[in-house]
Amino acid sequence: MEDKRNIQIIEWEHLDKKKFYVFGVAMTMMIRVSVYPFTLIRTRLQVQKGKSLYHGTFDAFIKILRADGVTGLYRGFLVNTFTLISGQCYVTTYELTRKFVADYSQSNTVKSLVAGGSASLVAQSITVPIDVVSQHLMMQRKGEKMGRFQVRGNSGGQGVVAFGQTKDIIRQILRADGLRGFYRGYVASLLTYIPNSAVWWPFYHFYAEQLSYLCPKECPHIVFQAISGPLAAATASILTNPMDVIRTRVQVEGKNSIILTFRQLMAEEGPWGLMKGLSARIISSTPSTIVIVVGYESLKKLSLRPELVDSRHW
Repeated sequence: MEDKRNIQIIEWEHLDKKKFYVFGVAMTMMIRVSVYPFTLIRTRLQVQKGKSLYHGTFDAFIKILRADGVTGLYRGFLVNTFTLISGQCYVTTYELTRKFVADYSQSNTVKSLVAGGSASLVAQSITVPIDVVSQHLMMQRKGEKMGRFQVRGNSGGQGVVAFGQTKDIIRQILRADGLRGFYRGYVASLLTYIPNSAVWWPFYHFYAEQLSYLCPKECPHIVFQAISGPLAAATASILTNPMDVIRTRVQVEGKNSIILTFRQLMAEEGPWGLMKGLSARIISSTPSTIVIVVGYESLKKLSLRPELVDSRHW
């Protein structure tokens, strides 16, 4: 008799691909809408010098809301939605790499580690130019700028329309740095997100497995997975936040050297500077990871080939 504590992983070959992609885009869009304000706050906290503007996540949230309203929490969001493409590339690469690695190793940790890192490499190659533009849009504040560039109209308090701002930022990046400017911080992004993704997946499966032995057999697997996601995200965030701070500064402040950026940060703010934005990152990642995990696992279950539906215990 099957042990109900055994969490069966749905692999690529088990999926109806059409359902997987249609449901996947809708799910990803809903998640991005819910977590984007905290992404914006985290970016501003990481870029500011010391505590010159905001004293923490909640303080930043209140100040942005008072100054710019709800729309201020969604600066750069329309541009950022183009990362839906990289999101689909990420899950496809992850699932296909798991399938490929399975020919050489049956270890779930090995498959998760290699697939997570590979998926992040592909996704970041698409995401970085979008991130560069959207981060500069996130830095726009009424009457002043936090980053290198300021869109027309901000100094007088009257902004231009969303895509007008985007075009203005793109022109300024091209004038200042050329096409290379859209990949500023690419290496720093790889050094941040490849380890983050490579660490997240093994920890996610590890925590889910451990919880399955601690909880009653009748407990639904989705409960283990919903708890395991945030635990894995917090673990990965703590390990990779220093590089995330450096990546954000390289991209927003136009710096050319990861090492020099690190030295300047240490000189100005000490080791604690490497933890800037960590609370915002964990706060945003906790609910978003629950939604992502529940959504992704549910997506895979909804996308199962019809003949396999009754063979899985959830």
